[in-house]
Amino acid sequence: MTDRIGFIGLGNMGAPMAERLLAWPGGLTVSDMRAEAMRPYVDSGAASAFSAAQVAEQCQVISIVVVDDAQVRAVLTGPDGVLETAKPGTVVAVHSTISDRTAEQLGAECASRDVEFVDAPISGGAPGAAGGRLAVMVGGSEAAFQRVREPFGTFADLLVHAGPVGAGTRMKLARNLLHFIAFTATTEAQRLAEAAGLDITDLGKVVRHSDAVTGGPGAIMLRDTTAPIADGDFWLPILRHVRDLGEKDLTLALELAGRLDVPLPLAALALDHLGPGLGVGKGPDTKGTV
Repeated sequence: MTDRIGFIGLGNMGAPMAERLLAWPGGLTVSDMRAEAMRPYVDSGAASAFSAAQVAEQCQVISIVVVDDAQVRAVLTGPDGVLETAKPGTVVAVHSTISDRTAEQLGAECASRDVEFVDAPISGGAPGAAGGRLAVMVGGSEAAFQRVREPFGTFADLLVHAGPVGAGTRMKLARNLLHFIAFTATTEAQRLAEAAGLDITDLGKVVRHSDAVTGGPGAIMLRDTTAPIADGDFWLPILRHVRDLGEKDLTLALELAGRLDVPLPLAALALDHLGPGLGVGKGPDTKGTV
């Protein structure tokens, strides 16, 4: 807990994360292109730096929360970047969602300078950051993971060591795949409800309430493989039951959509792929539609 933490990027996500680090015993240095963004942290006892290189001069663990691959590269390897002044043994963590190939390339470049790189994307949004409830998916060495566990624990209550550099980003991409496909499915559900004359704001209340109780899609993410389930496996009757309920309800929703002339392409795909995706195959009464 003696490492001084540097934090670069005080935007919508970075600001509440950095705020949770103000009480870090090793001290905090913040940096942002906007001087006014740093002022509240300085007023609360943090140091400020006006370049990434200045952060690296002061700090042993550096968190970066910027927008995209290009900004991450600029902060790390550009003029006045972290690698201009980072000392051997420094750990650099990128919390931005970037390409896993970018993460691997930057990891190799950092390693050539004896700097540890971890890709550490986050899930939970600004409310999760403010409440210390983020999930962090870390790709990097075991030694680097151990270095960041305690400081990251100020803004996260779940840290997963996903594997080597790049693995944290790959896990975040898989997580966000689910997130945005679910958002797209939500738009289908809203169109169906609206065409049926329902109040879609009430539907939203029901979805939020029931997902909070059941756990939503994460409730079925308990197996350690996606392979087909063998006879006698504990999960076979459970996930067959999930499939049977899902295929029944999807069929009914598609029948309703047909009467209302509402296209539901994701629902049709789901009917075709739910059972095989669960590892239990299609139900006996389901031929699929795709």
